Amino acid sequence: MLVRLLRTYLRPYAGALTVVIVLQLIGTIASLYLPSLNADIIDKGVALGDSGYIVSRGGLMLAVSLVQIVCSIAAVWFGARTAMGFGRDVRAAIFHRVGRFSERELNQFGAPSLITRNTNDVQQVQMLVLMTCTLLVAAPIMCIGGVFMALNEDAGLSWLLLVSVPVLVIAIGSIVIRMVPQFRLMQTRIDAINRVLREQITGIRVVRAFVREPWETERFAKANQDVTQTALRAGRLQALMFPTVMLVLNVSSVAILWFGGHRVDDAQIEVGSLMAFLSYMMQILMSVMMATFMAVMVPRAAVCAERIEEVLGTESSVAPPEHPQRRATTAGEVTFDHVSFGYPGASTPVLQDISFTATPGTTTAVIGSTGAGKTTLISLIPRLFDVTGGAVRLDGVDVKDLAPDDLWSSIGLVPQRPYLFSGTVASNLRHGNPDATDDELWAALRIAQAEDFIREMPEQLETPVAQGGTSVSGGQRQRLAIARALVRTPSVYLFDDSFSALDLTTDARLRAALKPVTRTATVIIVAQRVSTVLDADRIVVLEDGIVVGTGTHAELLEHCPTYVEIVESQLAAEVSA
Repeated sequence: MLVRLLRTYLRPYAGALTVVIVLQLIGTIASLYLPSLNADIIDKGVALGDSGYIVSRGGLMLAVSLVQIVCSIAAVWFGARTAMGFGRDVRAAIFHRVGRFSERELNQFGAPSLITRNTNDVQQVQMLVLMTCTLLVAAPIMCIGGVFMALNEDAGLSWLLLVSVPVLVIAIGSIVIRMVPQFRLMQTRIDAINRVLREQITGIRVVRAFVREPWETERFAKANQDVTQTALRAGRLQALMFPTVMLVLNVSSVAILWFGGHRVDDAQIEVGSLMAFLSYMMQILMSVMMATFMAVMVPRAAVCAERIEEVLGTESSVAPPEHPQRRATTAGEVTFDHVSFGYPGASTPVLQDISFTATPGTTTAVIGSTGAGKTTLISLIPRLFDVTGGAVRLDGVDVKDLAPDDLWSSIGLVPQRPYLFSGTVASNLRHGNPDATDDELWAALRIAQAEDFIREMPEQLETPVAQGGTSVSGGQRQRLAIARALVRTPSVYLFDDSFSALDLTTDARLRAALKPVTRTATVIIVAQRVSTVLDADRIVVLEDGIVVGTGTHAELLEHCPTYVEIVESQLAAEVSA
């Protein structure tokens, strides 16, 4: 997964990566050349007292060092730009993929997990790219070049390389193998703590209302402790790496000086060559350490890449048609033709054999007990879900065969839980129509019975709105969501229990104001209250996902026991109140 992700999203940066490799090659060669020059200065300059040779070789060392510094800085610059561009592209890909998900895929992953995958997971892989450009590219060049240069200085000490390098690799490798499961577990627990925190922030009013702060504090502490324990286990293993590397480096240095000193004493090697061999040994072991350091990052990045690819590889269950059809008319007639719907893995379908037609200029209401499938039914029209049987048609064309933009531009949806975005009142209303004028916004607010409280706000249309609309009441939020749909002037209005937070007087005024505006449109209302659907041209009664009655209020009172039961229960509740 990691290799595929890198190959796909690093392809546009092939030129920059080539430059990084070339610069790292030049810089590493320059770094490898410095110990050899230092050996020459010691053996041919210092030992013989030749100041001119020392100065000339010293100047060459300065020039080589300058080349190394310039190449290293340039390589880091190109590597950083590549890594940041890679991260940007992957985040954009995840964002666009999630934007095409249906409700089914969103529920499958969950919002906290999707947020973590688009932030923390991408950052881990992005950091791997950066460290690869700055460390991993140079490590094999330095290791191979260091071995060659060390053997060139003195082949008699080469057996130390055969001991030190495998010892370091085995020691670090055993640590890395134990770290992989911890990194995998850490990403899952980060998801969990994000989920808990998001629930607590979103439901803070409920938490306080039921005095559940101690319990929620304990729940967060549990999730926090899980992350902490996992991070500590991974951190303890990672903390072993540096002492292990330093132990091998220092023991190797002592061994080189010990055995090399004997070879110097036997005139088999010069002092400068011994110092150069020691430097090359350090460079070789440092390159191995850099490679093992990357080996620590690779497992975690691999886990993150799997999670990213899981999102990118998930196709929406609501796919746009390959060959979209065009509607002969844009009147807005909605037809349910023997529609059935069931969630994956569910034992029984939510909706079964639903058939009715909502025509332009009429209001169709859907009513039923909680869990009857009302919201699911209305979600099938804009294809938040796709039917599993039958067809939903808009102006005679199956909604599956319509281009998404064509379908959505014809629908004004007011969801059961109206959501407002952070911004202003005007910016939220213009989600329905970006080109709407202020006069059009005020007209929509007037119909939605929201003009009065917006006029009372100091900044009126430019009044700031908090994320989710938490800065206004539930009823105000519903009315603003209705106004947003009105600004769009669609041919089909879908009101999913959109009047539940309104008092009966405001509800009646709003429905009366809607009639002139929606007289040529198709209006479908999902409601719990009978008072909201009394004046509907047709009422569809649902029970356990099945239509048990259709007709006007008067007709249903005569022929539909389920509707009568709903009416009587609400009348009894009003009388007892």
